[in-house]
Amino acid sequence: MRDEYDFSKGERGGFYRPNAKVHLPVYLDDDVQATLVSLAAAKGKDYSVFVNDLLKKDIELIQLAQ
Repeated sequence: MRDEYDFSKGERGGFYRPNAKVHLPVYLDDDVQATLVSLAAAKGKDYSVFVNDLLKKDIELIQLAQ
C-alpha cells in the first residue's frame, strides 16, 4: 500500500443508494445444507425457495407460540 492516497478528485456518496437491499450470506453446516438440498430435490423445488418456505413456516410457529 502507498503511504498516502490522493482523494482530491473523489466524489462523496458516488455509490450510495438509499433504498438498496443488502443480502447477507447465511452459512449452514455441511450436514444441514446437504439435507435441505436433498429434501428440496425430492420435492422438485429450487433450494432457495425451499429454504425460504421452511423459514417462513418456522417464523409463523414462533409467532403463534408467543
